[in-house]
Amino acid sequence: MTDKVVVITGGSRGIGRATALAAAARGFRVVIGYASNKEAADEVVSQIEGSNGKAIAVKCDVGSEADILALFKAADAFGTLGALVNNAGIVGKSGVRVDEMTADRIQRTMSVNITGSILCAREAVKRMSTKHGGKGGVIVNISSVAAKLGSANTYVDYAASKGAIDTFTVGLAQEVASEGIRVAGIRPGLIDTDIHASGGEPDRAHRLAHMVPMKRVGVAEEIANAVVWLMSDEASYVTGATLDVSGGR
Repeated sequence: MTDKVVVITGGSRGIGRATALAAAARGFRVVIGYASNKEAADEVVSQIEGSNGKAIAVKCDVGSEADILALFKAADAFGTLGALVNNAGIVGKSGVRVDEMTADRIQRTMSVNITGSILCAREAVKRMSTKHGGKGGVIVNISSVAAKLGSANTYVDYAASKGAIDTFTVGLAQEVASEGIRVAGIRPGLIDTDIHASGGEPDRAHRLAHMVPMKRVGVAEEIANAVVWLMSDEASYVTGATLDVSGGR
């Protein structure tokens, strides 16, 4: 158990929501970053507080550096930062080939999925690194099996952004390994969350379930369990690694 703070971007729904609840159950004070759905974020806070946990919700579009700075400022007032879960991510419309993509779509995807994650990690390192007077901590980056599969004819830009996250996980882990910070990643497979609806295919996960060796989609709680394990002392010798939680896909 811990009273340290965890910042979870995109924490109001799906994997982020499940991770917030799981982290709170293990004693973390939870800072939930949300882009627009205040009602959903407040519901997560209420559920955590109803179980005697501590949580706050902070509006944060990780495509905005100013929002990221405000998110971590709020976390500073809430306690000592011990973990960051870089979960916020977006997909464009599904079924769009690269030769049909606009520059605006590509730039927005990269801004949120890559730049936002790196900037959040920057702020976390400033607070957790022993080099900066911190007490160490953990950063978990949420990638995707799309990074390995490429997502041809679906959303190659999203897959490419997650490939960048995989590389970032390795590089940052090596950079801060001697400063008390572990950095690891999770590659979810087909998970039953709202992200598919935002890409225009709400039933995508279930439609493709037959392609998963386990013949089913995953649920957000299965990803959250892996995330909180990586955040725990049980994973004390794990850094620079990305774990597939994908049913074998």
